[in-house]
Amino acid sequence: MLASKDVMATIAVKNIDAAKTFYGETLDLKLLPGDMPDVLTYQSGQACVVVYTSEFAATNRATSATWSVGDEFDAIIKTLQGKGVKFEHYDMPEGKLEGDVHVMGDYKGAWFKDPDGNVLHVLNQ
Repeated sequence: MLASKDVMATIAVKNIDAAKTFYGETLDLKLLPGDMPDVLTYQSGQACVVVYTSEFAATNRATSATWSVGDEFDAIIKTLQGKGVKFEHYDMPEGKLEGDVHVMGDYKGAWFKDPDGNVLHVLNQ
């Protein structure tokens, strides 16, 4: 039923203008045309990230969206650091923290927050 369908991340924010700057400029996602007030849709690979205003923004402390970036991981982390993105550091007993990157065997992952505190994730898989 849904296995062959693309899925999109849908992320609630309080400040749509700050979100537009972050997702469009900091993350370099392409804004798609739309006419819904307080809703922004960005192209991300073959899928989309929808950002919309909500009174419930940033109430989820879990990961809201993950980008699987493969071999570009290190370059993307460096670019985000250069744009001032602050990464989260978590206590993960099964892995180790190398700078801003959590390493568990061949897995590398990094988490950061958007301006409303939504947790976003980049991984090398």
